[in-house]
Amino acid sequence: MFTHLSKRLGYYALLLVLAVVVSYALTSLALSPRGYFEGRQPPPPPGAVEAQLTALGINDHTPLPERFFAWLGHALHGDLGRTIDSGAVTEEFGRRIGVSLRLLLAGTLLGTVAGVLLGAWSAVRQYRFSDRAVTLFAFLLLSTPAFLLAVLLKTGAIAVNQAAGGEIIAFTGEHTPGLTGGFGTLLGDRLVHLLLPTLAIALGAAASYSRYQRGTMLDVLGSDFLRTARAKGLRKRSAVLRHGLRTALVPMSTFFAYGFLALFTGAAFTEKVFGWHGMGSWFIDAVGKGDVNSVVAVNVFAAVMVLLSGFLADVLHAALDPRVRTR
Repeated sequence: MFTHLSKRLGYYALLLVLAVVVSYALTSLALSPRGYFEGRQPPPPPGAVEAQLTALGINDHTPLPERFFAWLGHALHGDLGRTIDSGAVTEEFGRRIGVSLRLLLAGTLLGTVAGVLLGAWSAVRQYRFSDRAVTLFAFLLLSTPAFLLAVLLKTGAIAVNQAAGGEIIAFTGEHTPGLTGGFGTLLGDRLVHLLLPTLAIALGAAASYSRYQRGTMLDVLGSDFLRTARAKGLRKRSAVLRHGLRTALVPMSTFFAYGFLALFTGAAFTEKVFGWHGMGSWFIDAVGKGDVNSVVAVNVFAAVMVLLSGFLADVLHAALDPRVRTR
């Protein structure tokens, strides 16, 4: 098992290098930081634009390989360059990564657990009313774009607050500005602000995972080894949980990992709707400005998270499937 995971880790390291190269190349070719400066009113002198682009390391008149290796040399020493507004990308990255991780980890964990349980429950109760209700609810969520789901939740919170005559559900920003009090008060305030953004991500994840889990679970429920377990006297619930669900989770482990990128994409819109200043909202703003260094930083973060999720999926796969451990 250790040898298998070591090989996979080396494979992911190579993929990360490739992701960095491709991300920098595509970002540099797609974005136009020159247009951001030249579009200002009044227009700055051409010489000033050239000097600013050169200072930021994003001058499109400089050959792309030269720009990349200059950026890479600084990045290996912890310097991700300067933003288009001359701020430090590393400082902005450090400030925003905690915001996104709080939102993504909570939403991902909640959505994954709920999706697995709902999918397994639907499979066991195939074609009953509960199965059809879960299926309908999942398809409604899957057909709703992430930004629209966030807006609907926000609209519902506004209606609840108006009906209650006060702010019961806070939904703008990470916390209430200027709030004072003890640790419990501040923690409770952050949890209230975390509620709706987390729910927006978790609902989409649960809908997607429940459909896949239901399909894999149905395949397992008709398998010979499960019927053998029942024939040996094992109760249905024990057979399904101990043997059926564990086996059905094996193909799902890969889907958990690479579904993270879709969650990150949805989180970008969720952060924007709810006023969270995380990696997603930073990415949207940076693309609008043509901020090459900031976009590359966010892309590298997304690549690291996806590949880390892939490695954790390999660990989960090895834990669930003894054939992986014995190879």
